[in-house]
Amino acid sequence: MSAKEGVQDKEQEKETMAQEELEQEQEAAVNQANEDSTEEGNEPSLEDRISELEEALAAEKDQKLRLYADFENHRKRTAKERVELFGSANQELMSALLPVLDDFKRALGNMEGQAAEEGIRLIFNKFENTLKQKGLKPMESTVGKAFDVDTMEAITRIPAPTEDMKGKVIDEIEQGFELGNKIIRYARVVVGE
Repeated sequence: MSAKEGVQDKEQEKETMAQEELEQEQEAAVNQANEDSTEEGNEPSLEDRISELEEALAAEKDQKLRLYADFENHRKRTAKERVELFGSANQELMSALLPVLDDFKRALGNMEGQAAEEGIRLIFNKFENTLKQKGLKPMESTVGKAFDVDTMEAITRIPAPTEDMKGKVIDEIEQGFELGNKIIRYARVVVGE
C-alpha cells in the first residue's frame, strides 16, 4: 500500500466517522424530539394546570377562613366566660354573707327602743350598701303573690286564712337574693292551701 492510498484510507475513515457521528446526532435529535412530544402528551395542558392551581387556592382560602372563624368563636367564647366569671366570682362569698345579713335584720327587729339600735342600724346599712355595690340585689317581697317555683322555695303549706289566699304566699321566712341576673338564694316561703 502506497502512501497515497494510506492517506486516502485515513481521509475515508474520517469521512465515515464524521458521517456516523452525524447520523448518531440526527438519531439523538429525533429521539429527543420523540421524548419531548411524549412528555408533552403526559403533561396536562396549560388550562388544566391553571384550573388545578385555582382549586388548590380555593381550598387554601377555605381552610384559612375556617381557622379564622374557629379563632373568632374561641375568642368570643372566652370573653363571654370571663364576663360570667367576673359576674359570679363573688357568688360563694355573697352566699356565705347572706346568713349574717339575716342575723342583722333579726337583731334590729329585737332591739327597737334600745340605745345601741342606731349604731347597729348604721353598721347594717353600710354592710347592705356594700353588698349592693358588689351586685347583690334583694328580691321583692313575695307575701300575697302567687307561688312561683322559679323564684321561691316552699318551706311548708298551711291552711289559707281566706279563700283568695289559696296558692299564694302567706309568709316569707327568708328573703331571696340575686347576684347580677342569677338567683343565689330563693325566697323561702309559707304557702296557703
